[in-house]
Amino acid sequence: QHWASLKFTFAGIWEIEPPELEESLSRVQIVDVREQQEYEGALGHIPNALLIPLDSLLDRSVELNRDKPVVTVCRSGARSAQAVMHLQKAGFTQIANLSGGMLRWRDGGYPVEGNAE
Repeated sequence: QHWASLKFTFAGIWEIEPPELEESLSRVQIVDVREQQEYEGALGHIPNALLIPLDSLLDRSVELNRDKPVVTVCRSGARSAQAVMHLQKAGFTQIANLSGGMLRWRDGGYPVEGNAE
């Protein structure tokens, strides 16, 4: 995983910290696996994030570029960790979960779009 500084979790997936993701935004695909109302809700979403709810991720994984790293995002990091495992099974290799999800991203003052209050 040379595309960013990542850490390997006890759950067996790679995670990226918010400051690392901010530095990598132009080089990665961000997949927000929350539901539409959450994506558009109070927490907002990361600019240019592609909304693919977790339950439709495998069907829609064809929309992703396998040659470009993927970072999965949800509210707290739990659903996006599942998303990493789904995408790994689908053959994706450059993939990481955003540690702490949108809650941590917002707390850190990183850029958001949508109904961010």
